[in-house]
Amino acid sequence: MPKSQDAQIPTMVPFAFILGVIIWSTTPLGIVWSSESVHPTMAVLLRMLIALTLGFVIILCTRIRLPMNSQALKLYAFSTIGMVGGMLLSYFAARYIGSGTISLIFGLAPIISGLLAQKILGEPAFSKVRLLAFAVAFIGLGVVCFDRLGTGDNAWVGIGLILGAVSLFSLSAVLVKTVNVSIHPLASTVGTLSMSTPLFALAWVVFDGTLPVETWQAKSLYAIIYLGIIGSLVASVAYFYILQHLRASTVTLVTLITPAFAMMLGALLNGESITANLLIGAGLVLSGLSLYQFGEKCRWLSGKAKQPHLES
Repeated sequence: MPKSQDAQIPTMVPFAFILGVIIWSTTPLGIVWSSESVHPTMAVLLRMLIALTLGFVIILCTRIRLPMNSQALKLYAFSTIGMVGGMLLSYFAARYIGSGTISLIFGLAPIISGLLAQKILGEPAFSKVRLLAFAVAFIGLGVVCFDRLGTGDNAWVGIGLILGAVSLFSLSAVLVKTVNVSIHPLASTVGTLSMSTPLFALAWVVFDGTLPVETWQAKSLYAIIYLGIIGSLVASVAYFYILQHLRASTVTLVTLITPAFAMMLGALLNGESITANLLIGAGLVLSGLSLYQFGEKCRWLSGKAKQPHLES
C-alpha cells in the first residue's frame, strides 16, 4: 500500500529517482549502440534473455511467487504487447533516427495513454487545458518530424516506427489497468519476459535468422549487457519503488527530464546533431507534456480561481 504523502520519504527514494532518470536517459542510446553491429532482433532477444535469466535467479533466491492463474496470464499478455511491439519497433527505428529523437517521441506516452484510456477505460474526455496541451505537444512533434525528415537517410521510416512503438506501449499500459490482480513487480516483470522472449526469438528467425558473431563489436555487446541488467531489471525495480513512495505526478516528471538528457547524451557521445528546429520542437513537446501533467493544477489555466465571498 502506498504510504501517505505526509509520511517521511525513505532516504533511498531520491537515489532511486535519480537512478531511474539516468537509466531511462541512457536507454535510447543503448538501443542505438546495441544494434550498430548486431541485428535489431538479435540485440533485443539477447537483452531479454539476460533479463529473464537474472530475473528467474532472483525470484528463486528470494522465493517470490510467480502466479500463473488466468488473471496473471492476462496481465502478462497485455504487458507483452508493449514489451514486444514497443521494443521491436524501437530497435528497428534506432537504425534511422537518433537516440534523442527516440526519447523525445516516447515522452508522448502519457498523452497517448490518456486518449486510449477514454476509449478503453471510459475515462472523461480531455479538459480544455489538456486539449491545449495535446495541441502544443503535437505541433512540437510536427516540428521535430519536419527537422528529422530534412536530414534524409529515410528518417521518416524511423519516425513512423517509433510512433508505432509508443502507441503500442501506451495501449499496453492502459490494458494492464483493466486487470485486477496484485502481483509482485519482479514477478510481473519475469512473467512478461517469459511470455515475450519466445516472440522475440520468432522475430529474429523471421527478420534475420543468422548468427554472424564475428561481426559483432564490443560496444554493441556491452550495450546489450547494460540494457539486459540495468535497463530492464534495475529500471523496473527503481520505477515500482519510487511509485510506492512518491505521488504519480512526481514520478511522471521522468518523462519531462529524460528526453533532454537523452538528447544531450546523443550529441556528446554519439555525434547526433541538435538543430535549432529540433530544439524548438523539443521545447514545444516538453511544454505540452508539462501542461498536460500539471496544467489543471494552475487555477488561472483551469478556470478554478476562487470566487470572492460575498458579504451578507
